[in-house]
Amino acid sequence: MRYAIVVEKAENNYSAYAPDLPGCVATGNSVKEAEKEILEAIKFHIDGLREDGLPIPVASSVVEYLEIAA
Repeated sequence: MRYAIVVEKAENNYSAYAPDLPGCVATGNSVKEAEKEILEAIKFHIDGLREDGLPIPVASSVVEYLEIAA
């Protein structure tokens, strides 16, 4: 499975979340650390859903960048 993630700069660190997995969040001191932590959080989140017998959300978010003329 592939899930889109969003990494945002916070005041003192970086935060990350997966839009298709509500409540699945992580933080890190760098982008790379936030990405590592959200990967672990996603695995943990999915394992929890399986253990509870709940459906695994289908990845449906689309990530694009748009060029904006200045």
